[in-house]
Amino acid sequence: MPELPEVEATRRHLEPILAGKRIMGVDVRRARMIRRQPHAPDFVARLVGRTVRRLGRHGKFMLTDLSGDIRWVTHLGMSGRLSVSQRGEPEVPHTNLVVRFGRGLELRFVDPRTFGFMAAFTPAEYATGAVARLGPDALDQLPPAAALTSALHRRTAPIKALLLDQNLIAGVGNIYADEALHRARIRPDRPGRSLRPEEVRRLRNAIGPVLREGLARGGTSLDDLAYLLPDGRAGDYVRSLRVYGREDEPCRRCGTPIRRTVIRQRSSFWCPECQS
Repeated sequence: MPELPEVEATRRHLEPILAGKRIMGVDVRRARMIRRQPHAPDFVARLVGRTVRRLGRHGKFMLTDLSGDIRWVTHLGMSGRLSVSQRGEPEVPHTNLVVRFGRGLELRFVDPRTFGFMAAFTPAEYATGAVARLGPDALDQLPPAAALTSALHRRTAPIKALLLDQNLIAGVGNIYADEALHRARIRPDRPGRSLRPEEVRRLRNAIGPVLREGLARGGTSLDDLAYLLPDGRAGDYVRSLRVYGREDEPCRRCGTPIRRTVIRQRSSFWCPECQS
């Protein structure tokens, strides 16, 4: 599933290509891809003719500011990716939405499982929507350790589940939560309120480096290659993963076989020695 590093890597790739470009047309192949649009016909009407001013991001959401105060929101869901192509180039399967720019440039939204979506919001719609209620961005706005300790103080949920709570911190997903917990030497099933202040500091100090390293490697493309960069390259952080997806393989720190545990219906990979 594309997480913060994958979305940020995509944003950085697209920004120099799309900034200043005018949208000439939109082809919605599957209506489900714009299901978050309050009034479906508004999506196409609000994009066509507008110019891309800036590509931003918050958590796992790409936020593209268009002329006329329209914010174009993209979430890649479980299996989505964006590709840049020229008109006439063959489309890959599950190309569900295409945004056309001048000189034949196309931005294609590929999403086999269709959990991703796009929407075009006015300022008022955006301010009252779910994206505006997200927690601080895990890469750019990570709260101080004291604030995180206070937020976890009364939480009985497992710390792994809390890291996935986008209202607490936006952008951390299954892969990078496991990696950060391993670096911080914290079991994923421990209740949030059980973490001591020094453990919360270790966790906070692990989140940023894990995300930045993932971003530097273009994100994590797993065996299914569901996530690719817009130019078709795979993100190779998978080579650096310490625990995620490595069940029964030796821990890179101590050699103990990695375990897999299901926490709140999500697979969690951890080392029983390092994270005891």
